[in-house]
Amino acid sequence: MKVSDLLESRRANWRELEQLCAMMEGRSRRKMPAPLVVRFSALYRAACADLALADGYQLPPGVVQYLHQLVGRAHNQLYRSRTFNVAAWAELMLVDVPQRLFRDNYLRLAFAMFWGVFLLSAFLAATQPDYAQRIATRDALVRVEESFSEPVEGRQANEASFMAGFYIFNNTLIGLRCFAFGLVFGIGGLYTLVFNAALLGAMFGHMSNLPQSENFFHFVTAHGPFELTAIVLSAAAGMRLGFSLVDTRGTTRPASLRRAAREALPVMCAAMVLFLLAALIEAFLSPSSAPYWIKALVAVFSAGMLMFYFVMLGYPRRV
Repeated sequence: MKVSDLLESRRANWRELEQLCAMMEGRSRRKMPAPLVVRFSALYRAACADLALADGYQLPPGVVQYLHQLVGRAHNQLYRSRTFNVAAWAELMLVDVPQRLFRDNYLRLAFAMFWGVFLLSAFLAATQPDYAQRIATRDALVRVEESFSEPVEGRQANEASFMAGFYIFNNTLIGLRCFAFGLVFGIGGLYTLVFNAALLGAMFGHMSNLPQSENFFHFVTAHGPFELTAIVLSAAAGMRLGFSLVDTRGTTRPASLRRAAREALPVMCAAMVLFLLAALIEAFLSPSSAPYWIKALVAVFSAGMLMFYFVMLGYPRRV
């Protein structure tokens, strides 16, 4: 049989495939009966083979163009993106992710290390005048003191928008640095976390004894919970990857790293969201002339949101 005659005998299949395409375009694939979906797949594969024959044997351009359009139309229906499932997304973000984070031992370690070192460093800086200079250089301390020598009085709208972009970039850079150093067999992540905790704690303790303390806390209070928690999350995600190279659980290091990367992804996503929220608060609310009680209320509300998400939603449910 000639190729042209063979393809001519397939026209009925082509018309059937067209009808199924029109049917799928008008409804969700989930509502299509299973036999029709199977039939559609078989007709699509057959049409692809027919197109290859028509193209290879240089049949009339009209036939080739028709098959191209038919195969393209069927392809778009077979491989079209799935519709956004609100219920599945909500279950992932409000059930699965918080419970994964609650069970994450690396996150617990990072949280304990950061806040333990931060509070100890702040106490030492507040009680021992020379401690802050040993952790941060004198020049750095002077720059911070000069930055908060004037009361917080707000920014122009265009300046605040510019600073929002800067803070997003800067916060993301801090998070990525904590994450990347964790790849050094986990030890790098611990070092970066402890260093940042000691430095930030020393700054807080040092500024608490100065006349500029009111201006300092007027600025840092509102965005502090989100920003500091994001640093902890970033370090925890990096440590998970780094320690996976040490404890491979009986697999190869590449396989262990891939598994750890999948487990660390929710942690890093949560960190990026918190860095973004912290940057927006730092750009628009923190430097504003709003009363301190408003900024303190935002900080308390932020801390409550974090507690609710990571603890209340993350606490294991009994089945």
